[in-house]
Amino acid sequence: MKKIILSLLAMVLVGNLFAQKPSFYSFKFKALDGKEYSFSQLKGKKVLIVNTASKCGYTPQYKELEALYQKYKDQNFIIIGFPANNFMGQEPGTNSEIADFCQKNYGVTFPLMEKSSVKGTDCNPLFRWLCSKDLNGVQDYKVSWNFNKFLIDEKGNLVAHYDSRVSPLDPKILEFLSK
Repeated sequence: MKKIILSLLAMVLVGNLFAQKPSFYSFKFKALDGKEYSFSQLKGKKVLIVNTASKCGYTPQYKELEALYQKYKDQNFIIIGFPANNFMGQEPGTNSEIADFCQKNYGVTFPLMEKSSVKGTDCNPLFRWLCSKDLNGVQDYKVSWNFNKFLIDEKGNLVAHYDSRVSPLDPKILEFLSK
């Protein structure tokens, strides 16, 4: 009996050692237009992930995000927005309404994924990865409001998190992009 228990314990430990954690490039989502968007196409690019909302005090950051994207998009950089209704119902629209709002009011051209949750039990898998040290290998983070920003380097590593108050044009973000 002792041998069986030790064998089972050894198998579990070895299995855990070889268990695959998702990489940044393993994620796939649907964009607002319904087309699949695979993060594997982002290899070699710096990425800014941001959770967005259309009726938030930080919504004008769309303008700064678009300016940042236009300035650096030809330098292996991309922004990906994740509309979410997690904070006081500030993203009530449908995917189509969100797309129209972002285009009409801010001229957004960077990719926006379908509306999803960025916290809680129904959190989308990317934000679960971004916020869990066990998955991202860096640190635990909490999405505390709309327009949190996560920087990913060209190798798919999470390198920084900034809360809503940090402008997309903050010197720390610009420094990351100019490296």
